[in-house]
Formats: sequence, structure tokens, C-alpha cells
Amino acid sequence: MKNNLVKDFLKHKKSIAVVGLGYVGLPLAVEFAKVFNVIGFDIKKHRINELSAGIDSTGETSKNQLRSSKIDFTNDPRKLRLASIIIIGVPTPIDEHKIPDIYPLKSASEIVGKYLQKGAVVVYESTVYPGVTEEICVPIIEKFSGLSCGKDFKVGYSPERINPGDKTHGVSDIVKVVSAQDKKTTDLLAWIYGSVVKAGIHKAPDIKTAEAAKVIENIQRDLNIALVNELAIIFNRMGIDTKSVLDAASTKWNFLRFEPGLVGGHCIGVDPYYLTFKAQSIGYHPEVILSGRRINDNMGRYIAANTIKQLINSDRSVKKSKILIMGLTFKENISDVRNTRVIDIYNELKEYGVDVFVHDPHADKKEVFNEYGLSLIQKPESKKPFDGIILAVKHDKYRKYTLSHLKKLCNGNPVLIDVKALFKREDAIKAGFHYWRL
Repeated sequence: MKNNLVKDFLKHKKSIAVVGLGYVGLPLAVEFAKVFNVIGFDIKKHRINELSAGIDSTGETSKNQLRSSKIDFTNDPRKLRLASIIIIGVPTPIDEHKIPDIYPLKSASEIVGKYLQKGAVVVYESTVYPGVTEEICVPIIEKFSGLSCGKDFKVGYSPERINPGDKTHGVSDIVKVVSAQDKKTTDLLAWIYGSVVKAGIHKAPDIKTAEAAKVIENIQRDLNIALVNELAIIFNRMGIDTKSVLDAASTKWNFLRFEPGLVGGHCIGVDPYYLTFKAQSIGYHPEVILSGRRINDNMGRYIAANTIKQLINSDRSVKKSKILIMGLTFKENISDVRNTRVIDIYNELKEYGVDVFVHDPHADKKEVFNEYGLSLIQKPESKKPFDGIILAVKHDKYRKYTLSHLKKLCNGNPVLIDVKALFKREDAIKAGFHYWRL
């Protein structure tokens, strides 16, 4: 694509703004800044201050990457007037009733609308159900900008595909889906994203198709994990080791291996509810998707119940027993504790009267307290001896722990609940643990 508009972006006469500088927005802004003039906007002043100082509390971007990029970090929305392309990557969570909460998206659309320049393109990256961009966001932009979509500004959708904590598959390594309300805008976005995404660009035929493609990516993974979680429950009742079954089944070339475990976070554990909400609004009750969600949402309580069984089998009193939970973040090697399902284990054990202590080397103590009202312990050694340990998150730092080290944190013949199957069963039993895993 070669025209004057492209030349203006390459010569830094036109700018790209990224709204929302979290797990999605910041890595994208850093990549774009290698080629284009970039404005990085976030409503949180403290976030802007830390990024300006070269600090990314999410751990997704290094200090060197931040300091070498020439991003104009700001919490002043007036600077959005300078952008010819505005990319919105704010969170799309669910509320306590598992209903999509698109307030952040609406709020971002309002801010963008107030400062949108005529002729600009607004691109959404947030995960939504089909129709949100054109039916909800566009009217908000039109209302606050006084401009007409399609005439005075254009809109597009390019779903984010960031995998938090993954240092192998970054923005440039993952094929980017782009879509817009017309071919010319789609081609422009394909060129803009294609300038930094080396893995390739896929042009979706329309915005709703791109929205649908994004939401089913995580639904598919959610359902596959739900399947192995259900299998793990069945095999546990039959006295069969799930990992051994998966090892055997994986020898067939077309077997898709998924591991049982907790499904939390702001993607896989949330996105299915966006599509089921939309499906129900048009008169269809999705059976398979919601069934998978119920299984995965209940795994924390299932793990807690089996912890109690193991305590009883080891002749330990349940009430006032001391359990150490290792790991609280929703996945390994990140600091994000949003929608972590480890908290379900914690809450369920507390209901049984167990004294529960939680350690996590990556989670922020203040964020954990504000979000869940619990205080992380600094060092497991400070609260020993424990009656049992639940290894909930497979952080790299926990991989360095030996069974003998864990045994020293406990008394007698303790319980070891190895959620992610980090250790070999026979080694754990030999070390003196009452061992259980999914």
C-alpha cells in the first residue's frame, strides 16, 4: 500500500495513539514505536509515571524496551487530538453475576469521542461479543464527537492475541486479524499492523467476523480444559492417574493434549460469558459453552475438597490445620491476580476452619489485599510447620524447590496437593508426603 497517507505515517507527520497501557496496549505501543510516532494514553496517572520511569509492573515489557522506545506517555486525553489512528485496548471483564461489564469500553469510547479529529480511524482490540464495536461503541463516539461514522471517521477491529507471561510469542510473532467498515480502511490497518507484525496479517471480511473469531479462540481452549478437568474427576474416582493417561494418549499423532487445572484470568475464564450473553439475548441458550464454564469454575472447590480428604486420610485434624498455598496469580510467571481461581481454594479451606497461608513471589501484596482481603506471607519458612502444601501455580521459582525442601516446611507426614503435576508421584510418596494431583 503506497500513498501519501502511508508516507505521512512513516515520516512521523501522523501519529498512532494507543488507549489503555496494560497487558494488551503497552506491548503493542512499544512495537509501533519502532516504526511510527506513538502516543501512549492511560487514565491512571501512576501507570503513566511508572512507564515514563521505565518501569512496567506487569512484567511484559523490559526496562530497556521502555527506555529505548520514544512513546509519548500521557494521561492527558487532549493529546488524542494529534492521532490519526486511535487503538483502544482496555479490559472487558465480567461482573459478579457473570454478565459482561463493558463500562471500560464505553468510557474509553467517550474519551476518544471528545477528542477525535475528523478523518481519524478508531480501532478496537478488546475482546467483545459480535456487534459491540458497531452497535455500542460507534454511537458513543458519534455522540461525544459530533462526527458521523463512515463519513467523518472510520472504525475497525483487530482482536488482541497477547499471551501474558509468554516471552516467545510477542506482538510481532502472532498473525494479526484486521477488519474495518470498508476495504480502504481494512487495507490501511493491514499495512499499519503489517509494519510491525512479521507473522502475517489476515483480513476478516467484516468487523463482526473478527469479533467472533477472537471470542471463540478462548472458548475453544476453555472447553478443552473443561474436558480434561472432567476426565480428571472421573479418573480420580476410579483410582487412575490422569497424567499417566495423558502421557499414554499423547503418543497418538492427532491427540490434542490439554492439562487439567484452574482456569482464571481475564481471557479464558471470562470471554466465553461474552458470547453466551449475546446468544441468550437472541433467544438461544448455549449448552456446551456454559457446561464447560461450570466445570472449570468449580475446580477450586474440588481441589479444596480433596485437600480435606487427604488431611483426614493422614490422620490430621481438619480444623486449625495449617495449609500453605504456593502461588496466587492466575497463571505462572506473571503478577496478575485478576480473576484467579486459586482464591476459590483459599475461601473453601477457610470454610472448613483451616488456617491458610498464601505465598507468591510475583503477586503484588497491596493488590492482593485490596482485591481479596488477604495478606501474602513473605517467606514460607516464617510460618512453618505446615500440615500440608498446595502447589497451585507452576512459577519457575517453585520449580527450583525440591521435595526435601518442601518436607522441611512441614511436620510429620504432610499432604502435598500438586495441582500442576510438578513432581513425580512416586518421588513425593517416597519423600513422605500424602500426595494427590488432578
